[in-house]
Amino acid sequence: MKLVVVSAGLSSPSSTRLLADRLTAATLRHTDAEPEVIELRDLATQIAQHLVTGFPPAHLAAALDAVAAADGLIAVTPVFAASYSGLFKSFFDLIDQDALTGKPVLLGATGGTPRHSLVTEHALRPLFTHLRALVLPTAVYAASQDWGQEGLAQRISRAGAELARFTTPTAAHGKAEDTAHATDHATAHGTVRATAGAITSVDPADGLAVVPFAQRLAALNAE
Repeated sequence: MKLVVVSAGLSSPSSTRLLADRLTAATLRHTDAEPEVIELRDLATQIAQHLVTGFPPAHLAAALDAVAAADGLIAVTPVFAASYSGLFKSFFDLIDQDALTGKPVLLGATGGTPRHSLVTEHALRPLFTHLRALVLPTAVYAASQDWGQEGLAQRISRAGAELARFTTPTAAHGKAEDTAHATDHATAHGTVRATAGAITSVDPADGLAVVPFAQRLAALNAE
């Protein structure tokens, strides 16, 4: 299994890369994967060149191909002006429109204050839903004061376990011969999620529960 990690941190070292590394480690505790880290800071000039010329330089082309070929993706950005960074958005603007369809994506973000904790929901999740990715239920935001706190460690652990579960379906089914069926099942639900519902359970005993939007809306109105 190939795991690609995209980090949009601008400094070295950066809290964004630290969160990306922690999420990667949490995922690898549950699955045997080959991680590849893409530091967007190192590709900033090439991203700008591609945007104005339409032709990706070699290193950027390799990064775009790696994301397209990944079995699972971790994407982490710093928060600027209450949203993802321009560098992060510019990179994903260059991704082929079908490259992320049905692909499990774990979202992460870092910022200086807890006030931006919903950036994963109002900015990142809609972006990757538009790209038809299978966005995992748990996204992780880390403010400056969160580091070293038990709550952040628990969220990282839970998110890593979710990504491993969606990228290695045999772990949920317990039989290697079910791999093809389980992968098709997860991909199909990922497509449905982006258009009609949301994943409400990632317990292997329960399977994937997709609740249509109309049903959820009717339940809210009934309350």
